[in-house]
Amino acid sequence: MSLGKLANCSRCDALFVQAVRELCPKCYQTVEQEYELCARFLRKRENRGSNIHQVSEATGVSIKQITKFIKEGRISVAGNPNLGYPCENCGGMVRTGSLCETCASEFKREIDQGIDLEQRLEAVELQRLREVATYRRKQNHDE
Repeated sequence: MSLGKLANCSRCDALFVQAVRELCPKCYQTVEQEYELCARFLRKRENRGSNIHQVSEATGVSIKQITKFIKEGRISVAGNPNLGYPCENCGGMVRTGSLCETCASEFKREIDQGIDLEQRLEAVELQRLREVATYRRKQNHDE
């Protein structure tokens, strides 16, 4: 049975014996307290319309940590219509995933353009190889 390994806490960089979590016990307790602050705040009916900035301001919990809670499913956006987190590309509000619809469509368009360009370049290269082969055959035939 393994007792764990030495690791650095992903939050404070302290050295600790890692068993399950990537956080040291002190940071784990802090994160749990921050979660409770956020959850308690959002349970109040008058706060359910709050956005992530308002939750952060009212609780003192960072937007980054609240985003983690949402992505982990610990804080639900379902009962909180204005709650979302920043798009990883433009910073606009997102309720699921990492990118807003605009950025996701733009990336898809860029990928599609890249694929189209690759296919056209491959077709041009194939045509060039055919022409070279035809030229060589003609050259060999003429000799």
